[in-house]
Amino acid sequence: GSVAVEDQPDVSAVLSAYNQQGDPTMYEEYYSGLKHFIECSLDCHRAELSQLFYPLFVHMYLELVYNQHENEAKSFFEKFHGDQECYYQDDLRVLSSLTKKEHMKGNETMLDFRTSKFVLRISRDSYQLLKRHLQEKQNNQIWNIVQEHLYIDIFDGMPRSKQQIDAMVGSLAGEAKREANKSKVFFGLLKEPEIEVPLDDEDEEGENEEGKPKKKKPKKDSIGSKSKKQDPNAPPQNRIPLPELKDSDKLDKIMNMKETTKRVRLGPDCLPSICFYTFLNAYQGLTAVDVTDDSSLIAGGFADSTVRVWSVTPKKLRSVKQASDLSLIDKESDDVLERIMDEKTASELKILYGHSGPVYGASFSPDRLWATDHYQPLRIFAGHLADVNCTRFHPNSNYVATGSADRTVRLWDVLNGNCVRIFTGHKGPIHSLTFSPNGRFLATGATDGRVLLWDIGHGLMVGELKGHTDTVCSLRFSRDGEILASGSMDNTVRLWDAVKAFEDLETDDFTTATGHINLPENSQELLLGTYMTKSTPVVHLHFTRRNLVLAAGAYSPQ
Repeated sequence: GSVAVEDQPDVSAVLSAYNQQGDPTMYEEYYSGLKHFIECSLDCHRAELSQLFYPLFVHMYLELVYNQHENEAKSFFEKFHGDQECYYQDDLRVLSSLTKKEHMKGNETMLDFRTSKFVLRISRDSYQLLKRHLQEKQNNQIWNIVQEHLYIDIFDGMPRSKQQIDAMVGSLAGEAKREANKSKVFFGLLKEPEIEVPLDDEDEEGENEEGKPKKKKPKKDSIGSKSKKQDPNAPPQNRIPLPELKDSDKLDKIMNMKETTKRVRLGPDCLPSICFYTFLNAYQGLTAVDVTDDSSLIAGGFADSTVRVWSVTPKKLRSVKQASDLSLIDKESDDVLERIMDEKTASELKILYGHSGPVYGASFSPDRLWATDHYQPLRIFAGHLADVNCTRFHPNSNYVATGSADRTVRLWDVLNGNCVRIFTGHKGPIHSLTFSPNGRFLATGATDGRVLLWDIGHGLMVGELKGHTDTVCSLRFSRDGEILASGSMDNTVRLWDAVKAFEDLETDDFTTATGHINLPENSQELLLGTYMTKSTPVVHLHFTRRNLVLAAGAYSPQ
């Protein structure tokens, strides 16, 4: 007996593409020749054709390694790896360790590069120029690689400028194909359920001190005003099954509506206060933070596998009474939810034990109870080429966004598991994402210190916020979407003018079709404030229902 290894069925097929090798001693000459041709071409074509350098370099190197020309491969790598863009450094480091054919068999990065064709977006004029050059020179080796391993997305019209290309490139597999961002996305909000808000005593009409009747306040219809009418961009209400609202959910919504009437309207002239929660003596062990929507509890996930939950209001945390004591309680009494709690257990911190490794994600569900009638996943969203670092549901629950170490952001349809958007442009792994409250926009942050803004409907990058000097770990929009807050490993919280960032967007059909995006260099105008901590990286941000910012992180002694 021989045992068939079905671990990675496509490996041999993928690698066999490297069999059609040329003369190994000529590879440096082929590459130098193409480099010379591109560097001497007209400015308008040079920027577009320069995108070929990196994928060709990788494939030619791997072809040499696969065909066991180890010395030629080493020399080729040393001669040309310095020419590649700085954001490919990590990938090149992995590549430099692949020096023998056998190294290639189980290497994930290598396989991802092989199986997913590297995507380049090039104008028809630049493409014709390249094709003519390679065919005249009879440079079949490079032409074979272009056809076998690259996907050239050709568009009609003006070539893109260097700035336009730089904005979009940088991911592990090049840019997204334009088709990837063409499908319709229902980014609108669902209609809010009708809930009657009972009037408080203070709201009831009465007489003021002078005996005149109070002026009737116009009834503020907080969350209703936006979503009582059906949003034309919203998904059908029953597109995905949403659970019925329980009484406790309705109560929470009523509380939310009441809080909303006291919400501060933010803007450039009215910035939010920031309350910072510093975790002391965490010894770099804080790995995740979350705050409840009503801002009453804060949870920390730690490297020692514990989850610690604090009450940040005077209300203490209590456990439920023992079963024997519960049986004595009158189930019909109005305060039954109070009576079931054991006062003797009241404290402001509870530690939850259960995990056996670092806790990288913590999230409060509205009732803190988690139940599901399936023990297997309902949807598996497959497509990223490296670790997924962050996820976030769209406000209408029909989509989920993911940010990955492959330097792409993807939007997935919960209904069928399809990937409906691929956003490229970050130059490092993505660590934070957040949707605008109206569902139209997405903000993303990465290790490159940049915050990128995306128009979901058009599938376009529409802004870049520069200022942070380290990984952007957390992003949040204010409750009405006027301000975007970003928190970073550079120990700062920054506030940005989101209204200004999204007004007058160029999202005409031409821009959408070709990706000729012109990002305004206006980060400084949009930055409303920078707030330094003493020495605490900002891991989490949260806007309370009244628009106070809560921020959190673990103090790291210098």
